[in-house]
Amino acid sequence: MKPVYIVANWKSNKTVAETRSWLESFTLPSKDCTVIICAPFTLLHFLNEQKLQVHLGAQDVSPFGEGAYTGEVSAKQLKELVEWVIIGHSERRKYLKESDEELSFEVLQAKQAGLGVIFCVPDENIHIPPGVEVVAYEPQDAIGTGKSEDPTRMNAVIAGLKKRSKSLYGLYGGSVTPQNVASFIKEPSIDGVLVGGASLDAVAFQQLIENAYHS
Repeated sequence: MKPVYIVANWKSNKTVAETRSWLESFTLPSKDCTVIICAPFTLLHFLNEQKLQVHLGAQDVSPFGEGAYTGEVSAKQLKELVEWVIIGHSERRKYLKESDEELSFEVLQAKQAGLGVIFCVPDENIHIPPGVEVVAYEPQDAIGTGKSEDPTRMNAVIAGLKKRSKSLYGLYGGSVTPQNVASFIKEPSIDGVLVGGASLDAVAFQQLIENAYHS
């Protein structure tokens, strides 16, 4: 079986109390999938202390190193808590106007600190910095709309992105659910999924992992 990555992006959701309740309802159904929970900065220390059987990731990293950068969280600081970081998510590109140059600096900082990078691209022609292990394609029409894209077409797009960027793994992100996850994982060039809303419910996320593993 090929390596399968299931990446949960909790976005700006959950308090510590809500996260504790989520963990009480969640059981990792298979260790054969690499499950990464990318939580808000406020939850990373708490999650790290739980010694979970999943990997932890952040949703962003500063393009700067340590220093006088108020409000920023450096890659060195994140490395104490997580193994992975999402960079370039479409919502940050849209709302915070993150540029290709800024994202390249974020990737550089993450790599220097030893973090794995999940680099998100909203279209096929976006610049992908060198050194990205995982590229995640998230077409705009599928983000938060409840309408996922055609798996066969996504397979072709992701195959092209992996070849162009020399990334090891390619993920699909966009309205992934327990019901449709298998259709994406079955495609030869799709190595996993980036999951938003469906990861916020522990039972639904557990079912999604099971369906991905048995696809």
